[in-house]
Amino acid sequence: MTHFSTSWKSSRKPGKQRKYRINSPIHVRQNFAHAHLSKDLRKKHGKRNTSIRKGDRVKILRGQFRKQEGKVERVDIKKTKVYVSGIELAKKDGTKKQLALHPSNLMITELNLDDKLRQKSLERK
Repeated sequence: MTHFSTSWKSSRKPGKQRKYRINSPIHVRQNFAHAHLSKDLRKKHGKRNTSIRKGDRVKILRGQFRKQEGKVERVDIKKTKVYVSGIELAKKDGTKKQLALHPSNLMITELNLDDKLRQKSLERK
């Protein structure tokens, strides 16, 4: 097991910042899977960002699929990646492969509020 220290977070050295992210445990990596809220959601909830969950509708802000919207199908916290429905790459043999997106390149346009704990966390601010 790797040793994890929260003191690396305050370092300005890029190597230590990478080390902090790579060696961080899952409960800390959950915080890396946050995305900005759209302007109307930001006004409504009084928050700038929140964690991405399955079922949220997101808009892609960067990359070849920018300005497209879709529903979050899966969130991989270990790799800090999000999979959005309809965002696929065509492989050479003709099959389709889902593209993994980083949460910082997404904006949440509609929240999935099925979970009561999530509703409470949004109201908490």
